[in-house]
Amino acid sequence: MALLGFIGCRPEAVPVDSITLRPTEKELMLGTTYQIVASVLPADAPQEVEWSSSDATVATVSEAGVVTAVAVGECDITATAGDKSAVCHITVVDGTPSDPDVPVTGPFDNNGASTAVFSVEEGRTVHFSRGNLQYQASTEMWRFAEHQYDYMGSANRNISSDNTGWIDLFGWGTSGWNSGATAFQPWATSATSSDYYPGGSLTNNLEGDYANADWGVYNAISNGGNRPGLWRTLTNAEWDYLLNSRTASSVGGYDNVRYIKAKVNNVQGVILFPDEYSHPGGLTALNNVNTATSAFNAYVLTADEWALMENAGCIFMPAAGYRDGMSVDYVGSYGGYWTSTFYNEVGACNLFFMADAMELRFNIRSFGLSVRLVKD
Repeated sequence: MALLGFIGCRPEAVPVDSITLRPTEKELMLGTTYQIVASVLPADAPQEVEWSSSDATVATVSEAGVVTAVAVGECDITATAGDKSAVCHITVVDGTPSDPDVPVTGPFDNNGASTAVFSVEEGRTVHFSRGNLQYQASTEMWRFAEHQYDYMGSANRNISSDNTGWIDLFGWGTSGWNSGATAFQPWATSATSSDYYPGGSLTNNLEGDYANADWGVYNAISNGGNRPGLWRTLTNAEWDYLLNSRTASSVGGYDNVRYIKAKVNNVQGVILFPDEYSHPGGLTALNNVNTATSAFNAYVLTADEWALMENAGCIFMPAAGYRDGMSVDYVGSYGGYWTSTFYNEVGACNLFFMADAMELRFNIRSFGLSVRLVKD
């Protein structure tokens, strides 16, 4: 008896619906390179992308989407997946390439990274971003808040795919990268925790194969170096070490001064002290340092007084509230900051603080919390 075969029974490939590029236009200094990020939807469609330049004498592009500025001029870089394509317009300008990582005078470098460092494990330090992460859906633009004590508050109720305002409270892992999660866009408001599983699995962190679900890894932050891959979110273990274990300066009779509850420019929150810190002269002496249960009025600073501490390397994390669907609550009294670490089928780990508490715990993945990025 002849054996029956199954030739022709293989499933057809899922067609590509769209391909998008980040950014869609970019000015490059002559002689520099830049990584363009392509996103192909749906996630189960073939992810192979072909790159081409309209004028290789101006700029070339590699198989991985890395653009090299060759000569002054303009050209288009095209990415093609299936029968879909997208374009990034490149302008190459003359001049000496600048190094965005060179510190400038003040507490932050040209990327918006703190010049002071904070230990997150023995022998390893990070630099904090100059403010909380913010997003504008109508332009797909990311930025850091202008001041460390800035937050959007009730404006987060306007969350939507075409919102022309800014938001700063995000569901867990909503970088905009389609990992296979149902809710991955920055404007996601689903109340179902499983919709926020990177790759569809509750045990995936915002690391490794799913690092692009981290807001800072996937996105170019417009006032934070403006290229993907510069930033990331701290893990739960790193936050624990920073808050509870690292060796820091001794100030005013306190050993290992790591954080303090505070009110800065009438905004309640937490001040983080860098590994090496000298308290500016003329400011009130510190009290209730490293005490999670102290009130926010344990230390009160005006904007001018805070500027002195900021210049000394301190980081301030405002109590920006949280979002549940379209509702925003406890603005100014509740601080919730995501980590990159999952907790269980319902929640992910976050740094939480209120007037009488401060701890690392889990929160519901669908809740909108603040994001504060770091740079290695």
